[in-house]
Amino acid sequence: MNAADPTSLYPQHLATLRARADEALARSGHDHLLIPSGRRHYQLFDDRDYPFAVNPHFKHWLPLTRVTDSWLVYTPGQRPKVVYLQPFDYWHVVPEAPNGWWVEHFDVQVIRTPEEALPLLPGPAARCAILGEANSALGDYLPNNPAAALDYLHYQRSYKTPYEVALMRVAQRRAAHAHRAAERAFRAGAGEFDIHMAYCEAARQDATEVPYQNIVALNTHGAVLHYTELDRDPPTESLSFLIDAGASHCGYAADITRTYAADRGSDFQAMIDAVDAAQQAMCAGVRAGVDYRQLHVDAHLALMGILRDFGVLRVSPEAALATGVSAAFFPHGLGHPIGLQVHDVAGFAASDSGGTIPRPEGHPYLRMTRVLEPGMVVTIEPGLYFIDMLLDEVKKNGHAASVDWARVDEFRPYGGIRIEDDVLCTGDAAENLTRPAFAG
Repeated sequence: MNAADPTSLYPQHLATLRARADEALARSGHDHLLIPSGRRHYQLFDDRDYPFAVNPHFKHWLPLTRVTDSWLVYTPGQRPKVVYLQPFDYWHVVPEAPNGWWVEHFDVQVIRTPEEALPLLPGPAARCAILGEANSALGDYLPNNPAAALDYLHYQRSYKTPYEVALMRVAQRRAAHAHRAAERAFRAGAGEFDIHMAYCEAARQDATEVPYQNIVALNTHGAVLHYTELDRDPPTESLSFLIDAGASHCGYAADITRTYAADRGSDFQAMIDAVDAAQQAMCAGVRAGVDYRQLHVDAHLALMGILRDFGVLRVSPEAALATGVSAAFFPHGLGHPIGLQVHDVAGFAASDSGGTIPRPEGHPYLRMTRVLEPGMVVTIEPGLYFIDMLLDEVKKNGHAASVDWARVDEFRPYGGIRIEDDVLCTGDAAENLTRPAFAG
């Protein structure tokens, strides 16, 4: 069997989760672990529900992302159980019978109404660590989310099992295929909405299935970090295209960003190439023992070096960093943990017992402050942008002489550049999960 086949990798993954659950329960002083899959949320004063998002702790154990009102039940020393809702329902598609690589490892009990789960849950409820949202409560079984258990489980989630990495590779391939389709649409003259549709069609996932709302930005829209408006008509002239879009597989996310220039011979394309080369060096820096905060600061210096090479900056990278000028051009963090959630948990965790590691002063948007260790998967997404309100702040703060404003005006119509890959930290060289997916 293929070593990357999740069927062969799942038993060890499950053994790892059971061992972690044993320790989490010991720390929190509970006898049983209960994880509800989640319940639908309904819009205010309406009977329409929001797109369902499964409890990430539930999909950590099971490759199920669409089943509501179901439960994972685990007691140390016992075979784990799944209480699986398969309702009598003619309003919605009923989940198919439990199947797949996970079924043989669980006792599965099918229920027809959410309330039928109640007698199948171990008691008393006070002896259970229940991880989930408040609206998942059933009788006395109200999610209590004990901190000692969550601190431990979230910290351990940073270390991906081979099973998890295999699923993330599939998500990477799906997303890379869709990114290529989006670039083709851009070069054919499509507008933002149609590029977005081309992406979703190629990914075979709609807006409720991709792991986050697609960022599809032409021209100056690339200067809006989370641009999601999607103009319906193409601009008079498309100069640049920034796309930040992912895909999901069995609950695991890919998060990829690329930037393109319409004119491959332009200075903007040359700047894209320079950022791409710098980003690959940053990806190679994902090594065990490296402080992610230092990677972020080093990224500022590398990016400011690019701006100096292109005549945008008149001061050294070190001076731009010290005065805050660099933050006007690179205003977000270098990246974040990724896995079951796009911005995965424990990016700031000091230990498996709680506490946080602070961000570097002057860098409020960094989402990862830990020292890298084998098994962690992080994004590396440096960016350079020409954002009017931030550039105005440079002037107001007395640093206008640090910038060649005529050169800024040349790049302003292009919006910005961001390049993002997902990278696995190993015991040796970094493994970029994203680049092979584009090469395949």
